Amino acid sequence: MREYLLTLFTTAAVTYLLTAPVRKFAIVAGAMPPVRARDVHREPTPRLGGIALFGGLCAGLLMASHLTHLTTVFDNGSDVKALLSGAGIMWVLGVLDDKWGVDALVKMGGQMVAAGVMVWQGLTVISIPVPGVGSVSVTPMQGTLISVLLVVIMVNAVNFIDGLDGLAAGMVCIAAMAFFLYSYRLLFGYSIEDAAPATLFTAVLIGMCLGFLPHNLHPARIFMGDSGSMLLGLMLAVAAISITGRVNPDLIIEQTGSQREAVHTLVPIYIPLLLPLTVIALPLADLLLAVVRRTWAGKSPFAADKQHLHHRLLEIGHSHSRAVLIMYFWAALFAFSTVAFSVTDIGRVVVLIGAGLCLLGIVVLLLPRFRPRTPKALQPLVPPRYRDSDDGEGAAEGVAEGAAEGPVGGVGRLSPEDEDLLQRLGSGASAAGHRSGTRGGTDG
Repeated sequence: MREYLLTLFTTAAVTYLLTAPVRKFAIVAGAMPPVRARDVHREPTPRLGGIALFGGLCAGLLMASHLTHLTTVFDNGSDVKALLSGAGIMWVLGVLDDKWGVDALVKMGGQMVAAGVMVWQGLTVISIPVPGVGSVSVTPMQGTLISVLLVVIMVNAVNFIDGLDGLAAGMVCIAAMAFFLYSYRLLFGYSIEDAAPATLFTAVLIGMCLGFLPHNLHPARIFMGDSGSMLLGLMLAVAAISITGRVNPDLIIEQTGSQREAVHTLVPIYIPLLLPLTVIALPLADLLLAVVRRTWAGKSPFAADKQHLHHRLLEIGHSHSRAVLIMYFWAALFAFSTVAFSVTDIGRVVVLIGAGLCLLGIVVLLLPRFRPRTPKALQPLVPPRYRDSDDGEGAAEGVAEGAAEGPVGGVGRLSPEDEDLLQRLGSGASAAGHRSGTRGGTDG
């Protein structure tokens, strides 16, 4: 566990330290598109946060490659190489979209190319665990189709929820935490070495999200853009693919004494079928609803609108921060409830208690008079913009945010230094911003 924690903290630290200079670079590069009618922020905000996320990914893997236990992931397979190849393609595609804008179909093609490159390097589904049957082998063509489809669905599901400050990074972080607990249990609880790559990838993914969130929480100072959202979605997909079909049911059956015991008591052999879907249950539902809604209206499934789940939470009166917290708690409830089925006895009780607390958090957040704010004891530990002001208003809610503000979102104001930088750049950055694509790529 110490090596995983060291990798996680290294990834988080590098991502956090890179985000500030990346923000300056995004301003200079003109990656600040004007605010559109469907956006919830009120002022142009720099993007390209995916550059910092990719830097954190590389730093985390570099650290892991020098640790005694984690070096086996690099030596015993090609998963790391395949991940870096696919992530590099996806990241470059996202950077191009953040700066100049890329057509939705071209973007979809690029996602399929990235997935195909990973499959070609060996990162593919080999078999599928079926309850009551065991592992069912799939042909190379079927494995390729399943792997590419999973990557495309995960990438676009994360991209679709990147509409509020801190929403995508937070929900992916929760999903990665649940996936880490599951894969770590398989690795050290059942000695299944094939779970090692997924454990490492989810630890790195947690660090990427934690390092980026302080800059991205409401009011966001930088957006991750498509370069970040597609990278996070690909990381989740890679973790699912690297473990699905590689877990041998016989290993668990040997330890439990019977297949019935493995299925009904331990269950983890079948979790790979459910966990990738439940950890992104809300983004996936949002994706499906958006496709149905737009197709029914005679529009393209990629035509952006303002009817996503997080937009609806704002429309019914929730503040920006509260809407994000509600989505966080729902994601945690789905993900950790699923993980609870892979543990037994005391472990299951602990996870179920955590799921119950998530449900309690949702109920509390739905109370009309509740306003999330930073506790006074923790205010010295957080940046000034998250502290309560002297007049009692919560900085986490924004100075002027509340019922009177309705569905208006984050401020994303520039600092005086950034304003001076823009003034020195003249109209060049502004003109470049107008030529940029959408904030979140396909959907924002």
